[in-house]
Amino acid sequence: MLKVVRRTLLLALLVVGGAFLLYQGFLFWRALDKLPPGTTIAGVDVAGMTLDAARETISERYLAPIAVFRGDERAAELLPAEVGFSIDIEAMLTAARAEWEQQEMWRRYAEFVVGLSPRPIAIGIIARHDDAALRRQLDTIADFVDRPAQGPQLLVDTGEIHPGQPGVVTDRETSMQQLRVALYRPEERSAALTLIDEPAPAWNIQVLQDAIENQLASFEGFGSVYVLDLQTGEEVRINSDVAVSGLSILKIAIFVEAYRTLDQPPNDYERQLFIDTATASSNHAANLLLHIIAGEENTYAGAAALTEGMHEMGMVNSFMAIPYDAQVVPSRPSTYATPANERTDINTNPDPTMQTTAEDIGYLLAMLYYCAKGEGGLLAIYPDEITQDECQAIVDLMVQNVEGNLIRYGVPETADVRVSHKHGWSFNEHGDAGIVYSPGGDYVIYTLLAQPENDWLMSEYSFPILREISRSAYNYFNPDAPYEGRPAHEQTIDASAPDPTNGALPETVDGN
Repeated sequence: MLKVVRRTLLLALLVVGGAFLLYQGFLFWRALDKLPPGTTIAGVDVAGMTLDAARETISERYLAPIAVFRGDERAAELLPAEVGFSIDIEAMLTAARAEWEQQEMWRRYAEFVVGLSPRPIAIGIIARHDDAALRRQLDTIADFVDRPAQGPQLLVDTGEIHPGQPGVVTDRETSMQQLRVALYRPEERSAALTLIDEPAPAWNIQVLQDAIENQLASFEGFGSVYVLDLQTGEEVRINSDVAVSGLSILKIAIFVEAYRTLDQPPNDYERQLFIDTATASSNHAANLLLHIIAGEENTYAGAAALTEGMHEMGMVNSFMAIPYDAQVVPSRPSTYATPANERTDINTNPDPTMQTTAEDIGYLLAMLYYCAKGEGGLLAIYPDEITQDECQAIVDLMVQNVEGNLIRYGVPETADVRVSHKHGWSFNEHGDAGIVYSPGGDYVIYTLLAQPENDWLMSEYSFPILREISRSAYNYFNPDAPYEGRPAHEQTIDASAPDPTNGALPETVDGN
């Protein structure tokens, strides 16, 4: 009886064990069309999934949009397809299956039956994207969300000064790397832009340059402007190296050369010539100063000596071939070739007999300014021929020029503002040049407007522009106390100005 029981139990065990193994074999067989436990593809857990399910899961993860954040603010969504992102799911599934099938079948079945975890299978991502397209997307996002620092502005119409404002912009190289990482990450489909704080740009001469260029944009003609900060050496240069007519502005050089020639302070006669030239812009008086420069009563020789002196001072684009209101004579040159008038890219049709550039005049005024302080180039070039007192005398002389339509109208009439200047004009050219002494700093300014194609430039058109350029310069140097300009009823223009003769008196000149 006991033997029967034992046999029955053994048979039952065999039947149960066989059934178990058969059932496990059935389950194992069914599991063969699924990815084994411990399988990850491209960082996605796909264990126990069919191939179709794995495809769908991986695709959903990696084709989901990437949220782009600017700080705590969701700024944009980046669609992977828009940057050429593609993931090779089939290649990764094939690699996973191949690694699984490399394991021996009996070992896989045995591990399955006893519940042992198989060796994990981890397949890295196989994908690519268009980096150029990604950068274009980033640029689009950054251009939309960036708040660049705003530089200070000098408003042309009102003279108001707007201080600069700080900003925040995208660090595009670092942000590119953040986007690349997000593209290849199945979880946390987001990227934060790396931001850079931009300080407000400093108040500098470019502010004035921009303001004046805006003013000149409204003028139908040619403009030449030069401004020099006498404290820092910073410059505004607008067509400042272009040859222009010398006009009466060249009389500044006549003052310097005449004082350099004199061995003693000017007598009453000479003093009157200086005053008439500076305040009435008398061409006759200027030509008589050329006699002093020449050392004889010969205006042509004086013009030649003036030209030589200007070249010695570094004014290589400046010359006077023919004196004021004089005629061309065969024995004298009627013009000179200079680097400025030999340019082929721009031509203002300047007076061929006397020319300069804004930079040359600006350079001369700067030397005069520093000489009056007992320093600078003039004293170095002519140590025994000109003195600090003489330079100061020239500065004071040009302060007496009360022509107000140009530089002087752009600055306040107060005791702490002085304008030492010389204006000049012809039928179609109006200009002014001088030194402005202001509370916020001293500066040199040269301005000229011309309409080379026209026979006449209306002062009603040019003078307001020249005044506003002068006011812009003053307000740049005095941002804490800008000048609002004169009331409208005071902004009158002398009906007789400009006088193309520059107040000349008839004269007879020696043509030798």
